[in-house]
Amino acid sequence: MTGRSEPGALPESGTQAGPWVPPEGSWASSAANRRSMLGNRSRDTAPELLLRSLVHAAGLRYRVAAKPLPKMRRTADMVFRPVKVAVFIDGCFWHGCPDHFVMPKTNRPYWEDKIGRNVQRDRDTDQRLADEGWLVMRFWEHLDPEACAETVIDAVTCRRQAAVGARRSHEARRRQRPPSNTSSGVS
Repeated sequence: MTGRSEPGALPESGTQAGPWVPPEGSWASSAANRRSMLGNRSRDTAPELLLRSLVHAAGLRYRVAAKPLPKMRRTADMVFRPVKVAVFIDGCFWHGCPDHFVMPKTNRPYWEDKIGRNVQRDRDTDQRLADEGWLVMRFWEHLDPEACAETVIDAVTCRRQAAVGARRSHEARRRQRPPSNTSSGVS
């Protein structure tokens, strides 16, 4: 080992370069905390993978980490576009779970603002999707994946059946219409 660190690597606390000092405006209270937080995934978390696996095994297909609405910059964890169902698996820490969220003791104002913005953005996303006719399903990461999968499967199946029923009803009404009285001028 040459003693050099890779570009962007964090120096270990107490190394020759001196003790770790957080960058200005950083949320990190220590080098270990910073490494831990940078390692958090934004997608393909264990709860997401498990739920997707169960839903896929039931024969449903979906988009992963996709925008439900093209103009919206937010993505859902699972999107069933034809039936307008958006599924979100929310992390207890990042989305302020009422059962498991514990506010960090260090840098409290930063975290109160950050988590508050996340929750506010979640509510805004829910409203915007609902206004466009989407069913929004949110599950906490700690919930039973089998129960969540069953809920998603039921909702998607129900919406598919409703769409098929509406299509059949429309076709039946179209067939029942009397022919139009357009004459070609010949009697």
